[in-house]
Amino acid sequence: MSGVVLLLVGCTPGLTAGAALLIGTLNTEIPVEVRRPRPVGARSALLHTAPRPRILPRSAWAQPEEGAGSRPAPRYDDKVVAVFVHHTASPNRYDCADTPRIIRALYAGQIGNRRWDDIGYNFLVDRCGTIYEGRSGGVERPVTGAHTQGFNHRTSGIAAIGTFSQGVPVPRAMTDAIAALAAWKLGLADVDPRGKVKLVSSNGQSRYQEGKTALLPALAGHNDGYMTNCPGAALTALLPSIRQKAAHLQGRK
Repeated sequence: MSGVVLLLVGCTPGLTAGAALLIGTLNTEIPVEVRRPRPVGARSALLHTAPRPRILPRSAWAQPEEGAGSRPAPRYDDKVVAVFVHHTASPNRYDCADTPRIIRALYAGQIGNRRWDDIGYNFLVDRCGTIYEGRSGGVERPVTGAHTQGFNHRTSGIAAIGTFSQGVPVPRAMTDAIAALAAWKLGLADVDPRGKVKLVSSNGQSRYQEGKTALLPALAGHNDGYMTNCPGAALTALLPSIRQKAAHLQGRK
């Protein structure tokens, strides 16, 4: 893929990455910051946490003009109780050394064609299992993303770089990294990755009417909340095993 100029927007419901370049903004909801005081000693009282995996900072891929000064301030929720897994609907055959360039292309597509204020995903994982910080705001904080229409609040978006439709192999390093990241992120709120959580839809363009409470997997696929084939049939089929591994990393039986 060296030398090829990419402009990607990431996983788009019902469209290929190329066709997605022709559409405008999909996520029009405006997240509202929610701040709630954390009880003293709450962190130490959590029973099921997992080690934080190695996460490369945003500076590993972002260019100087993509720095904090060019974006609005990040928005936050009170905590993250679910993660949504995506694929980026981009080519699979890439050298992992090219991942920063691929993420820059995704960023350019999302802020350019969709006119978002930042890349929508909170994290991105490449085929070698390397985890990158995506949306700015701090990896340990509950940053409001722009990854799942209707369910960006109290969730985190993890994007697998590639296209994982039916029959496409999903690298083990990638699924292991997704499990480790989900285990750590959900563990901050003591959420079992195998369980269900209640989320309120903020947008009627999701699978649920605006204001409706949905019971969704704590470790969900994009298609659990939105009408789309993302994260692809092959990756969707692996979500049960990813949930189980994430639970094991949290020390759950």
